[in-house]
Amino acid sequence: MSKDRVKGLPVPYQGKILRGEINLVRTLYVGNLPWSAKPEQLNEIFSPYGEVVSSRIITDRETGRSRGFGFVEVTDEDAERMIEAVNGFEYEGRPLTVNEAKPRQVTQ
Repeated sequence: MSKDRVKGLPVPYQGKILRGEINLVRTLYVGNLPWSAKPEQLNEIFSPYGEVVSSRIITDRETGRSRGFGFVEVTDEDAERMIEAVNGFEYEGRPLTVNEAKPRQVTQ
């Protein structure tokens, strides 16, 4: 699977090679995750609503513990449906916050 960005597309759109074709992929932010959440669990939550390309939980560099949020890469055509379906979904007693990821801010 390619990690190359498609030139000329706004972030968070990326081109990924899926099933031999280049498809647009959007990155969704998932907040209010319990510290016990795993990337595989994000796949299980989102996959009923469309194709999940990848998922990751952000962890603290020093402790390795979850920071309570993560990202899910999904196909462009499924992104809006997934946001609507999963935003506010209660997972382990916590309502998830799901929206389109914003470009990372570079600090100097």
